[in-house]
Amino acid sequence: MYWNRRMTSQGVAMLLGFWSCMNSAGAEVDTPVLGGFLDDARWSVLNRTVYERRDYQHGDKSNGGRNAVLPKAQRSDFAEEWGYGLIGNFESGYTRGLVGLGLDAQAYLAQSLMADDYSVGKIRMLPVDSNGYAQDDIARAGVAFKARISSTVLKIGEQRVKTPVFSSSDSRLLPESMRGALLTSNEFDKLTLQAGHFTGSTDRNSRSTNNALTINYLNPKTARGDAFDLVGGIWKDSQFSVSAYIGRLNDTWYTHYLGGQYTIPLKDKRALAFDVQVYHSKDTGQALAGEIDNTTTSVMASYSHGPHRADIGWQKVFGDTPFDYVSRGAIWLANAAQLSDFNGPNEQSWQVRYELNTQTLGAPGLNLGAAYIRGSGTDGSKISSSSGYSWLGYGTGGKHWERDIWARYTVQSGPAKDLAFLLRYGVHRSNKAQAELNTNQIRLSLEYPIGGKGL
Repeated sequence: MYWNRRMTSQGVAMLLGFWSCMNSAGAEVDTPVLGGFLDDARWSVLNRTVYERRDYQHGDKSNGGRNAVLPKAQRSDFAEEWGYGLIGNFESGYTRGLVGLGLDAQAYLAQSLMADDYSVGKIRMLPVDSNGYAQDDIARAGVAFKARISSTVLKIGEQRVKTPVFSSSDSRLLPESMRGALLTSNEFDKLTLQAGHFTGSTDRNSRSTNNALTINYLNPKTARGDAFDLVGGIWKDSQFSVSAYIGRLNDTWYTHYLGGQYTIPLKDKRALAFDVQVYHSKDTGQALAGEIDNTTTSVMASYSHGPHRADIGWQKVFGDTPFDYVSRGAIWLANAAQLSDFNGPNEQSWQVRYELNTQTLGAPGLNLGAAYIRGSGTDGSKISSSSGYSWLGYGTGGKHWERDIWARYTVQSGPAKDLAFLLRYGVHRSNKAQAELNTNQIRLSLEYPIGGKGL
């Protein structure tokens, strides 16, 4: 179901080419059983290039956070990478019959365009070896087999997942993927139910799919569970949705999640919207990460009028350890931002945000935005020295802020239709008790998708 050895770049390219060739060759294959498998298939290839630079302020504090494998004297006070990636996806249809069978496949290829041994690692765009030196490329692939009965699908293998307690991140050059089984049922109107069991994850800069689960803030040297289970669902209509999930990292912690969104349409292209997120985590089994009793919640209120949208968000951590999560994308809190999650022990944070969609102003495809988040009250003094989170070094009276501005433009027509540009600039500042790095960040990305349907 997955490759646990490094594939060559040529091998991945051949796989991508195979999908394209099937588009023409498959037209000759049409049987009652395989018809749906072939005719309903879809394929896509996303071209993506990303440049990012992070300048870390106050050398002593930031110098320990860069390429931490290298000796301190060899580390840079900035991180910088530029790479090009290909993300190939193939999704088959299903064979005919009561139980439809199919498969999904992914192939990932990345090449470094600019990096050096002393400024890589923290951005996690491309990998480093065990000695801390930069690696120039990534080539990996994976397959998931799937079966469908009515509107219920079981998928087993390497896959990307989207739930509030276990979710694949796609915020770098290549996306994160997971290894395991996911059952998704849409048998009931407006209701989606899910259950899953996962034993591994592939980080965004990994060369191999044969990896343990990724946990964000837990000390890498601390023992942790080797399997994650989830069950939950979402009910959604045109104006309101509510989600409830339970996740468990075996012998480490479990997480209960409850979330809701409500939109109130108003006159003259105006609307109010509210988003509430609540996570509660508690140690379980052998409590390998130590004692955990954490409730973290956020509320975001939004007002939109034509092309304008303004948001105000509040977030609070009730607990003496930071809010932590398995996989890179399983944090749906309002104030989880570009450079910080604002999830320190006992931390409270506020956000103001503004976005402008210029379509009605004569510039379709352009989106501009800015956000400011301020957190305070961080207190990690009650973290036990034996806890898996003591290594983070939280103190008392921690505070920090982040400022982000961005511009995104998508070409609307012509030969370059769907070509997307994204430019982000972020600044993060904190005191020593907060234990997060002072950073100036700039990121530029370009994406161009191609795809098709049917074989």
